Amino acid sequence: MSFLLDDANLVFTAALGVVLAIAALEVVTTLFGASLSGLVDSILPDMSFDLDADADIDAAQGAGGPVGGILAWLCVGKVPALVLLIAFLTGFGAAGLVVQSLVAQATGALLPGWFAALPALAVALPATRFLGLGLARVFPEHETYAVSADSFVGRAAVITIGTAAAGQPAEARLRDEHGRTHYVRVEPLDPADSFPAGTEVVLRRKQDSVFKAVAAHHPEPAGTA
Repeated sequence: MSFLLDDANLVFTAALGVVLAIAALEVVTTLFGASLSGLVDSILPDMSFDLDADADIDAAQGAGGPVGGILAWLCVGKVPALVLLIAFLTGFGAAGLVVQSLVAQATGALLPGWFAALPALAVALPATRFLGLGLARVFPEHETYAVSADSFVGRAAVITIGTAAAGQPAEARLRDEHGRTHYVRVEPLDPADSFPAGTEVVLRRKQDSVFKAVAAHHPEPAGTA
């Protein structure tokens, strides 16, 4: 325990602790009929590229600059982002602790945390990409049935957690044309409305990462189109 809690190892121990926290949150949100993984994917930029790695990076850089290229290289958009985050944090934390353990056995001391993080990153990043490419090919439907969030406009959704109000988006669940479930953030199109959990709504337009919606079977407010 003293090894895990040593200042030089805290960054690696914390990474593994975040993995456990994510797992616990996923269980809790699932019990409430939602999905932490789906929510994370819903707030990320749309990234639907082919499996050709070089083409992915070039296309993503053109759309989102260097950050887009890194996300494409890590297979974001082909595999749920939360899966990739868990893979990265697990690889980073485990690799860092292994490096520190080997150094401690050889020298009797630990490397500074920032220095040990360099080889840990060198292991975690390629490992995350390798896992992402493998999962994208094992589950090709993730790519085949990829849809743009813009295509959700006009679809019905159900508020799952919280109350959607003006300036306070809540999570909503919907199904796309392939029957796949997605989770999006929703606000009322009419600022005077509010939608508690369980309310069925219709998405009218997308504003940044939030959808403006009206209650199902309810006309769109005049002058808001």
